[in-house]
Amino acid sequence: MSYLLKTRSDPTLTHQKPASPDEQQLKINEVREILGDLTTEMAAFLSDGTIRRFLRGRNWSTVQAAKALQEAVKWRRQYKPEKIRWEDIAERENEVKRAYIPDYLDMNGRNVMVILPSLKSLTSSKEHTKLLVYNLEHLAMSSEDAQEENVVLVVNFRGWTLANTPLAETRESLHIIQKYYPGLVAVAILSNPPKIFESFWKLINYFIEPKMKEKVKFIYTNNSESKKIMADMFDMDKLESEFGGRNTAGLDIVKYAERMRRADRSRGACTHPNINTPSS
Repeated sequence: MSYLLKTRSDPTLTHQKPASPDEQQLKINEVREILGDLTTEMAAFLSDGTIRRFLRGRNWSTVQAAKALQEAVKWRRQYKPEKIRWEDIAERENEVKRAYIPDYLDMNGRNVMVILPSLKSLTSSKEHTKLLVYNLEHLAMSSEDAQEENVVLVVNFRGWTLANTPLAETRESLHIIQKYYPGLVAVAILSNPPKIFESFWKLINYFIEPKMKEKVKFIYTNNSESKKIMADMFDMDKLESEFGGRNTAGLDIVKYAERMRRADRSRGACTHPNINTPSS
C-alpha cells in the first residue's frame, strides 16, 4: 500500500483566497447580504468566523458559501448540535476513548481530534454520529478566530475491520464534516490501514470532496518517511503511542470530562439540555 503514502492533489482546484483581511471582510459581508434575515435568526451560528470558515471551504465563492450555510442552518434546526452536552453522550466512559480531542496542539498550533475506530463500541451508529457532532462543535468553537483550517484529524486503523466503521456510517460522517463543518479540517492522517482497507478506500473515495482528498495523508508507524512527517507535525512526547509518539498514558476520563463540561458551559450547551437529538 505504498501508493497510499502519496498526498492526493487535484490540479483543477483553484484557491482564490482574498489577499487582505479587508477583502475577506467584504466577502463575509456579501454572504450576509445573500442570507438576509437568517443572520438575525441564527446570529450565534452565523458569526463572521463561521462565514469565513464556509467561504474557505467553498474556495471563497460567496454564492456557494451562502448556499452551504443555508443547508447547514436547515440541518441545525433539526439536529440542534449546539445543545449536545457531555451528559448526552451515551456510554461516554468507553465511547470517548474512540473519538476525543486531546489537550495538546500540533506544531502549527492547530487543534487535534483522535479517532480509534478499532476499539470496541458499546453504542449504535446514531450515537457515534452524535459524538462526532459534539466534537466538531467544540472544534468549531475553538477555531472561531482561525484564519486557516485549524483541525488535524488523526485516525488509527490498526486492527480495523469493516464492522468497526460500516460504509453507511462512514458516508454519514463524511457528509457531516464536509457539508456542515467545511473549512475546519486542515489535515486528515490515516494511520496504519490494513490491506483490507484498500477496497474500502476505493469505495469511500466517491464521497470525499476533491479539496478534502488533498488533505489526506496515509501514515505507517514503521515507515521512515511517515515517522518524519509525524515528528515534523507533533511533539512526540505528547503524541499517542498508537501514532508513533511516546505518550503511553492513555486518556484520563475524569480530567477529560471536566474539560469538556467547561467547554460546554463556554458555548452555552449547558443552558439547553438536549434530551432527544433527532437523527441527521
